[in-house]
Amino acid sequence: MKPTTSGMTGLAVFVVGVVGTGFTLGYLNMPDAWYAGLNKPWFNPPNWIFAPVWAVIYVLIAIAGWRTWNFDRRGTAMRLWFVQMGLNFLWPPTFFSAHWPGAALATILLLFAAILAFIAWQWKRDGISSALFLPYAAWIGFASMLNLAIVKLN
Repeated sequence: MKPTTSGMTGLAVFVVGVVGTGFTLGYLNMPDAWYAGLNKPWFNPPNWIFAPVWAVIYVLIAIAGWRTWNFDRRGTAMRLWFVQMGLNFLWPPTFFSAHWPGAALATILLLFAAILAFIAWQWKRDGISSALFLPYAAWIGFASMLNLAIVKLN
């Protein structure tokens, strides 16, 4: 089954919704003095890298969500997409605002599992949506290691 070629409005809704919510949450949960004072691992990237990486990833997530919505908006893949989105949006306030790196680690590990479940579920149903999640999985895998290192170092 292929998604409809129409529905550019739907695509725009997904892109604006995902990117807009993601960047709003990022803005509302900016790294602060608490974060600056944490011990960080040697592989911690510079702060400027996060916004451009997330911009690309959020667009990929939105496209995958739009495609999945067009395939089966009530199916397992769509439920997995919403679960990962909720966990994605939960992580910044948990880590940056609540200052709970341990709870954030649990959240990001659940997020990573949800992303992998989406990829596996969609692999034969919609390979494009599945492939769109691969950079996201790689980034969240890296972010999980970073979160774990911060927990261990502090």
